[in-house]
Amino acid sequence: MKFARPAVPLPASRPTILPALAVLILCVHSPLAAQSTGPAPQPSPLQVAITFDDLPAHGPLPPGEFRPEPIRSILKTLKAEQLPPVYGFVNGFRVAEYPYQAELLQEWIASGNALGSHTWSHPALDTASAKKYIANIAENEPLLKKVDPHGDWHWFRYPYLEEGNTLDKREAVRNYLFAHHYKIAEVTLDFGDYMWNDAYARCAIRDDETAIASLHDSYLATADEYITYSRTLSQRLYGRDIPYVLLLHVGAFDARMLPDLIALLRRRGFQFVTLAQAESDPAYSIDPKIAYPGGGLLMELTASAHKVNTPDATEPEAELNRMCR
Repeated sequence: MKFARPAVPLPASRPTILPALAVLILCVHSPLAAQSTGPAPQPSPLQVAITFDDLPAHGPLPPGEFRPEPIRSILKTLKAEQLPPVYGFVNGFRVAEYPYQAELLQEWIASGNALGSHTWSHPALDTASAKKYIANIAENEPLLKKVDPHGDWHWFRYPYLEEGNTLDKREAVRNYLFAHHYKIAEVTLDFGDYMWNDAYARCAIRDDETAIASLHDSYLATADEYITYSRTLSQRLYGRDIPYVLLLHVGAFDARMLPDLIALLRRRGFQFVTLAQAESDPAYSIDPKIAYPGGGLLMELTASAHKVNTPDATEPEAELNRMCR
């Protein structure tokens, strides 16, 4: 699963030991069941940690909506749904362009949620040198220290999920991150949510409620399909469901759809956990050690490294690009 991620525009549960026979079965049928550190976790309820990228601003807005509104709507939903603290990953250049947006980051923290780093200006690691990319990570730190001086903002999310198109570049960035006490906020569930935000803005300009209803349905249908995608891939790799980390963005349509998306996840049997809880699972400790141009889920990198086939899934980008043109 590789979405054609666009360049970002400038802004306007506890594990227990399985019986020995069960562990043996997992090791035979799933190539990574024996590679993670610690005992194999016992099957547990489905878990997911929701995360958001591109704070404090992402994507175009529909007519009459202002930049603070998507984040405030998202925060209202997270509170109403009683979700555990959610990480939002920050690109500092947006605040440099529009200083008032620092207030949105402070509102995120005040609501009980957390911030992490998404680099300063959202560069693509595939096209940047490791040196310049590392400098871009460092450039983001003063803002995070300022707005969240007591927070655990040493979580890092790679833009475009690009971890390095060469092994040398991959290792250079990872060595920097670990030397500076960062934890990598890997993603294991993604359905390209950002693709709906542009189409929504166009359809809102036309006041096309039929098209917007279609966007609503396709958003949930695609999310549901990729839940199955990730669960299938997890079973192929680990012989079980790992806790998943879902990537979303702070766009206008994401904000509108969040209550329905949370309802879908609950219908599918998911419980909500924090990022730290999800990524404490041993599966996240396995480094696939692979160059992977274009970026992808941690499980996709791992599947490529171990020659495990990924499932089929539909990418609706072309259809969304045609909407309300």
